[in-house]
Amino acid sequence: MRTIRFTPLLGFFLAFLLLVTACAPSAGPSASPPLASIILATTTSTQDSGLLDELIPLFTKETGIQVKVIAVGTGEALAMGERGDADVLLVHARTSEDAFMAKGQGSLRYDVMYNDFLLVGPPADPARAKGLEITAALQAIAQAQALFVSRGDNSGTNSKELALWKKAAITPNGQAWRLSAGQGMGETARIASEKGAYTLIDRATYLAVEKSLQLVIISEKSTDLLNPYGVIVVNPANHPKVHSVEAKAFADWIVSPDIQKFIGEFGVAKYGQQLFVPDAKTGEVTP
Repeated sequence: MRTIRFTPLLGFFLAFLLLVTACAPSAGPSASPPLASIILATTTSTQDSGLLDELIPLFTKETGIQVKVIAVGTGEALAMGERGDADVLLVHARTSEDAFMAKGQGSLRYDVMYNDFLLVGPPADPARAKGLEITAALQAIAQAQALFVSRGDNSGTNSKELALWKKAAITPNGQAWRLSAGQGMGETARIASEKGAYTLIDRATYLAVEKSLQLVIISEKSTDLLNPYGVIVVNPANHPKVHSVEAKAFADWIVSPDIQKFIGEFGVAKYGQQLFVPDAKTGEVTP
């Protein structure tokens, strides 16, 4: 048997090892791994209205989960989900959402809220469309060849606009009086205001930016103008790297009773009306 001689240098080395071991963080079963952050791809209207500025810090405070918000058109948000570049989506184009779910790109979808779209335009109203039902108002704009600014970005608002033109039996593409901005909602509204043009905008964004615009409501309060929002968790079966647990936590949180109440009250004190109407159906999931 070999004998190890205990020298002062060896003693110092062993003492150092004991000190390092004692100071090392515990890796025992009681240690919990940190929660991952998530990427939320959403429409610009939820950002421009200020709703996410209130919701996201509240979610992080309650759960510890950090959220990176990427505000784009609904079409691009859904594309991000298909690429696995986002964990959870908050969007407003039901037909496109249903197609996304049918392809197995989402593991679940909840209804969250709704508001409505407005046709807005210059106070002078060159098309004499004010007060008309939305289909008649668009027909008046086309007949007068009055300038109309489209988002032109494959967003939920852009999809709704195209559906409204179709119902009015008008083909707007290529018309000299229709300008495609390729921008988000707030910027599109600013362009329309500067050019004295008409545009389609969601009520929440309009109320949030109204004072900075020279645009008035031309047509509103039609069933054709309803604007529902849904939250979708990206399917981890297609994209294993997505943070599906944390994404589902966000989806469950945003349809919870307390947060639905918060959404319904958001902006009421400031604007005198609801910007969003909570619409979560208890237990309803679109697989």
